[in-house]
Amino acid sequence: MRKGLVGLIAVGAAGAMALSACGGSSSGGTDTGSAGASSTAAGPGKIGVILPDTASSVRWETADRKFLGDAFTAAGVDFDIQNANGDKTKFATIADGMISSGVKVLLIVNLDSDTGAAVIKKATAAGIPVIDYDRLTLGGGAAYYVSFDNVAVGTAIGTGLVKGMKANGKDSGPVVLLNGSPTDNNATLFKQGYEKVIKDGGYTVAADQAVPDWDNTKAGTIFEQIFTQTKGDFVGVAAANDGLGGAAIAVLAKNKLAGKIPVSGQDATDDGLQRLLLGTQYVTVYKAVKKEADAAAGLAIALAKGDKAAADAAATGKTADSTTGKDVPSVLLEPQAIYKDTVKDVIADGFTTKEKVCTTPELQKACADNGIS
Repeated sequence: MRKGLVGLIAVGAAGAMALSACGGSSSGGTDTGSAGASSTAAGPGKIGVILPDTASSVRWETADRKFLGDAFTAAGVDFDIQNANGDKTKFATIADGMISSGVKVLLIVNLDSDTGAAVIKKATAAGIPVIDYDRLTLGGGAAYYVSFDNVAVGTAIGTGLVKGMKANGKDSGPVVLLNGSPTDNNATLFKQGYEKVIKDGGYTVAADQAVPDWDNTKAGTIFEQIFTQTKGDFVGVAAANDGLGGAAIAVLAKNKLAGKIPVSGQDATDDGLQRLLLGTQYVTVYKAVKKEADAAAGLAIALAKGDKAAADAAATGKTADSTTGKDVPSVLLEPQAIYKDTVKDVIADGFTTKEKVCTTPELQKACADNGIS
């Protein structure tokens, strides 16, 4: 897997702005907030965006909403960004409102494939192309898909965890798999990546549990049960994101094992980066959300302005839909594994700040020791 922040696929803000030159002017942006209703009277080329929730990851509101909105504003297109807050009925209602208001493109992060597919069917029937953003809607038939290479994300999780277990002197032994939501196709792909690396490395599986809805509270309960059942007899925890990793680490801390058993994560959240610096989490995976948002915005802007050829030229990858057996034109970006000594790379990339990560005297020392100044 290619390393380095600069190695990420660059379908960025410049690309989005270039695509914006392919059509007429629009009426300006509308961001209705996480609980707002659809805006009325769609302007020319208006783009609708439905984010999934605020619980599975903080990124949807702190990063994706901002970066998508910034790209649309820079391109001069009208837009409406709303968040379903984990409610499938609300997700469908938002979509109905956007479709009836006359959006030209719909960009969605599904809550599950069934709900997403129903929305895609309605939008397609209305002549509105749909972009699956971050999560592929199985059986949905979206026009395009923009995400990271999610098997590569899982591979980075597994590779990092194996590195941590070997650093602990454990060349074999049982590993707990704490997987993401069973309704999220990304979770399946993540697991595919890290399970292969772990098994190929000579490790066995002590427990293999999915966490419904990526719910961190449920993750804590599930991991507590796993810990009891296994009597803590495992050498590593492959947690599919930082939230699940944090839940596992809280249980390990109660049993005075935090930092003694390597735990993985994903998303490079502030909490996850802090745990890396403190030594309780071994690896996270950084996905440059701005690159992903800019790539999706570039496609949406081209489609909203009637330039399908530009969108087709940008979506050079393919992702297999295991339900339909068809390939979805895709933009797939490369992730980066982050360890204690490379937390500085995430901060240097502008994804977060020193002030948000280095918040206590202990963290300030750890930041200084790892080149964050």
